[in-house]
Amino acid sequence: MSPHADLRVELAQLTNRTYQVRKLSHPGRWAAGIIVAILVILLVAAFAQGQIDWPVVAEFLTTATIMKGIVNTLLISALSMILGLVLGVVFAMMKQSPNPVNKAVAEGYIWVFRGTPVMLQLLIWFNIALVFPTIGIPGVLSWRTIDVVTPFVAAVLALGINEGAYMTEVVRAGLLSVDKGQSEAAATLGMSPAQTFRRIVLPQTLRVIIPPIGNSAIGMLKTSSLATAISARELLNATQQIYFVNGQVIELLMVAGIWYLAATTVLSVIQYFIERHFGRGFDGQQAARKVEPLEAEGK
Repeated sequence: MSPHADLRVELAQLTNRTYQVRKLSHPGRWAAGIIVAILVILLVAAFAQGQIDWPVVAEFLTTATIMKGIVNTLLISALSMILGLVLGVVFAMMKQSPNPVNKAVAEGYIWVFRGTPVMLQLLIWFNIALVFPTIGIPGVLSWRTIDVVTPFVAAVLALGINEGAYMTEVVRAGLLSVDKGQSEAAATLGMSPAQTFRRIVLPQTLRVIIPPIGNSAIGMLKTSSLATAISARELLNATQQIYFVNGQVIELLMVAGIWYLAATTVLSVIQYFIERHFGRGFDGQQAARKVEPLEAEGK
């Protein structure tokens, strides 16, 4: 028998041999899991059996004041995010501009609004009438600033402009993630700059920036609670109006907590489906790039 035949017989025997796989035990992991589970159960039981009147929580969960507060919270969050995205796109383009003035303005905008607290910006916008008593065209058409910049408007302006400073960097990072060679290739195919941006750059940019935008939207929903400092009628302000009267402080705070959790959960689900939509094809392309070398090796 040739050496090659002996080798084939030995390989066949090894192939037919069965091996018993023994799972490693992790007693420390199980002990840690049990301890964490016990702590969670004790925490939930403490809230369930503590000095919280849960029937009061259920009673005020869907009252008119609370429902109006959650609607205003959603409006403030949505309008602020839209404003932030618009400003983010504009200033991201300005920061990438070869014009030094545009670039300096964009960098100054980011420096100011990322470098000061959101609460300070809220208070400044709420009191902007002290700086500009009227707005409009002097002698032609003007309004009293205090009538135009209401607490609601001040909250949207402050949160949106602040968010725009962060969105600028997010959008800029997304634009930079697209290889310039793709734009050059599109130009050689006769695409206009607008077509190149819409068909080549934008889809890839969205795939990169959708996750941070989703996280920012969830953060904005919670940050909107700061608007209660300027008496904007959002969710937290609505709960405060009620517990200042009936004294059920912790119960009304639980109501606010439940609504915030519900809203952020819905936003997280929406973010998941949007990310999956814009991520379609990317994983497949990655897999194709990994398979091609293997097929080449097989040939």
